[in-house]
Amino acid sequence: MTSPLHIVVLMGGWSGERPVSLMSGAGVADALEGLGHRVTRIDMDRDVAARLADAKPDLVFNALHGSPGEDGTVQGMMDLMGIRYTHSRLATSVIAVDKVLTKQALVPHGIPMPGGRVIKSVELFDGDPLARPYVVKPVNEGSSLGVAIVTADGNYGNPIGRDVAGPWQEFEELLAEPYVRGRELTTAVLGERALGVTELRPKSGWYDFDAKYTDGMTEHVYPARIPDDIAEACNRLALQAHRLLGCRGCSRSDFRWDDERGVDGLFLLEVNTQPGMTPLSLVPEQARHNGMSYPELVQAIVDEAMRDSGSP
Repeated sequence: MTSPLHIVVLMGGWSGERPVSLMSGAGVADALEGLGHRVTRIDMDRDVAARLADAKPDLVFNALHGSPGEDGTVQGMMDLMGIRYTHSRLATSVIAVDKVLTKQALVPHGIPMPGGRVIKSVELFDGDPLARPYVVKPVNEGSSLGVAIVTADGNYGNPIGRDVAGPWQEFEELLAEPYVRGRELTTAVLGERALGVTELRPKSGWYDFDAKYTDGMTEHVYPARIPDDIAEACNRLALQAHRLLGCRGCSRSDFRWDDERGVDGLFLLEVNTQPGMTPLSLVPEQARHNGMSYPELVQAIVDEAMRDSGSP
């Protein structure tokens, strides 16, 4: 290990993913202390810049999820302050958190992603923007927050009722995409290495926020029991997306695979630039299957941030 550092673990904040961020941050902080680093834990509030200035860390481990910790806002603040930090930098964060910008960055390079378009939420009350089944989701939220699957026999109504609970009541704009039937796959990238493919099998329903973060609700199958060409495609596309977006540290690419269509049925849904580090999170799980303990994973992310010549 390198010499001990003073590391601020930045966690919490006020996004819908605050509870997950607090769990990620606590795990990271414990691991860093176990590795011999001096750790300051900061639950982000509006005074975060002043608190960081007072702390004078060698590095910030960014354990925030969602806005404003994952969308470039905090990254820009730390760039202005001359503070090194983990994970992706400003431009990458801005693009990757926005599903439309991500498509614009990746699809021209041959990465398959579902089609679709951005709509005003009120349009849904007049009629469907796409043939059912389709998915609507916020343009720039993570962890499956605000995702709804609209089917021919669902209970949202046809057209969707104005008083029916759904993301159309929370967001003025939504991304509408064709629904991809099939299986949920995910691949983590650490540095320049894809860590393999996990299949996610929810015990009921689909892989929503509760299924992700409630113990026992989803079975994680690693390595995924899928054909070799599909596993190779997931690893290749995840690494390609990581590089094209300019991700740093670790990222996680989420896929849907229509297993009736072979490799033509594989679609990248999104790239998460700050994956969770909770006990149920996928990046630590895949790293463990690759012989890397949780503290070793945390140290690897720290080491890459400290090596980055673009850091202050």
